[in-house]
Amino acid sequence: MFQQAGAPAYPAERLFMSEAKILIVDDEEAARYGMARALKNYSVTEAGSVTEARKAVAAARPDLMLCDINLPGVSGLDYLRELNANDDAPPVVMITAHGNERTAVEAIKAGAYDYLAKPFEVDELRLVVKNALEAAGLRQENQRLKAELKAARGVGDLLGVSDAMRRVYDLIQKVSATDVTVLIHGESGTGKELVARAIHEQSAHRRSGEFVAMNCAALPSELIESELFGHEKGAFTGAAGQRKGKFEQANGGTIFLDEIGDMSLNTQAKLLRVLEERRVERLGGSHSIPVDVRVVSATNRDLAKAVAEDKFRSDLYYRLRVVQMDLPPLRQRREDIPLLAESFLQTYAKRYGLNCTEISAEAMKRLVAFDWPGNVRELRNAIERSVVLADGKSLKAEDLPAEISAKPEAQKAAVVFDRAATAASDNSDPLEIPFLDDFREARREFERAYIERCLIETGGNVTRAAEKVGMHRQSLQQKLKDLGLMRRYVLSNEAQDSDDE
Repeated sequence: MFQQAGAPAYPAERLFMSEAKILIVDDEEAARYGMARALKNYSVTEAGSVTEARKAVAAARPDLMLCDINLPGVSGLDYLRELNANDDAPPVVMITAHGNERTAVEAIKAGAYDYLAKPFEVDELRLVVKNALEAAGLRQENQRLKAELKAARGVGDLLGVSDAMRRVYDLIQKVSATDVTVLIHGESGTGKELVARAIHEQSAHRRSGEFVAMNCAALPSELIESELFGHEKGAFTGAAGQRKGKFEQANGGTIFLDEIGDMSLNTQAKLLRVLEERRVERLGGSHSIPVDVRVVSATNRDLAKAVAEDKFRSDLYYRLRVVQMDLPPLRQRREDIPLLAESFLQTYAKRYGLNCTEISAEAMKRLVAFDWPGNVRELRNAIERSVVLADGKSLKAEDLPAEISAKPEAQKAAVVFDRAATAASDNSDPLEIPFLDDFREARREFERAYIERCLIETGGNVTRAAEKVGMHRQSLQQKLKDLGLMRRYVLSNEAQDSDDE
């Protein structure tokens, strides 16, 4: 083996730089001199035979080898087979005499990266070397990422050791090496944007560019096109100057289109054209602008159903989901809850300068047992709230939100809510529904349970919860204040708007 124990075989970062090590193996001194001179921007070592090459490999661990097929003693082809018996062998470009292409093809089959037939042009040599180093760098980067994904507990800001998340990590590793479009499907709060960011950050050829995210449901349809494609001065009322769109901002990087299912059909058509032509045209503009962007989109909707109902374009759907990643809800990967909870605990204890550094066994039991309709986002918000309100070093079960800790009063309210819903659905006698001794307190607890249920189902979004309840947002906010829920939901909802997962 060429590498030292515990050391990376061939650091990928070096392969794209001038200090990449190249070993030239050729018994003709003039040939070695010519190639070394042409590759003077690299660190070049020479060898006149396989014996000398073995010593050079052991001493210098080259990133790339240029090897003549016709060598004295051991042939270049036999040496290639010897090299490829090791997993950490450098890529090899074989040098062959003109008219001996059949042997060169045999070398490719034996594992050579490429071959050059003498005589060759200097520019041809440099191009083959450049491509070989880049290919080797990407291969080693992918191998490194694959090893890290197997050993690590997560990727980027994603955490989890469950089989479901390991499958997600494996997909991230595979797609990050390409420019394939990815559609991420999952419930609200499962971490779709984190997956998109992980794909961007693990992409060796994209991570130096910008990651630009846009929520397609956050803007009215008449403004989405301006945000996506940009506009020229005077394109519409209020367009006081030229503005680049998200696609231009993400040029060379990644654009993440969240809630893609909420995009209007008209905008869908224009987005499809951009994906196919790789060019955008600003609103009010007269020429198109080339863009080099990887597109990752996400939705919590069933887009296949939307296509069947003519609510989403089928051609755009198939263009976006070249690869589809399905994120599991938290209730389907409960083994990840302790890891996530501990991570959030440490984060918020440090952020707020608190001494709460552990979660009691009973509290963890309640956390794992809860179904988390709001998924990881809801867990994060619950831990943040609990850390702030906890007394002492340990977060206890009673420090958790009522719906998780199942305190007596919350249990009574839940019984009233659930039995009332059951009675309404099966026409049971409402007089048989139990309620608290004090009618006004029972009604208050019912309202609290019902509103909290709606807020949980909407991921803590007060606006959507108000629509679900049938109230104006301001009215619901007043109700939350009356029920003592204002700080828990309104403030955390405002925070999550700027720190959405």
